[in-house]
Amino acid sequence: MEQHPDDVSESAARAARDVRVVFSRLRRRLREVAGSEGLTPSQVSALTLISKGGAATASALASAEGVRPQSMAATLGVLEQYGLIMRSPDPTDGRRQLVALTDTGRARVEGDRQARQEWLSRALEDRYTEEERRTLLDALALMERLTRP
Repeated sequence: MEQHPDDVSESAARAARDVRVVFSRLRRRLREVAGSEGLTPSQVSALTLISKGGAATASALASAEGVRPQSMAATLGVLEQYGLIMRSPDPTDGRRQLVALTDTGRARVEGDRQARQEWLSRALEDRYTEEERRTLLDALALMERLTRP
């Protein structure tokens, strides 16, 4: 078996490249389907993070996203202008503010999530046979290992 320069088999290197490319394309397509017009990927990511984790400080969000606090502040400023988030005093430390989704923000996140789910379900129904969908499920079960420490 041919070896990759880093002592990784050629098949592993090719699989890594192909998985990354396919998942990047799928992620882009899902973003398009979600209809997050007017929002940047970092703004959508921040909304999703707040949706999943609940109210948080701007610094906690910056840390979770791996961005500078100033970048997160700019992102949150735009989301606040759109009425998607609100800030309120932290009940445990009045010097800090918590950022949470507004009803409009929750509806936006849920609408985007539902649009992605519906598109993907329909695409899988229309483009794949039952046997191919089972193969995809088997492959995803194997890929799940990549997410474990």
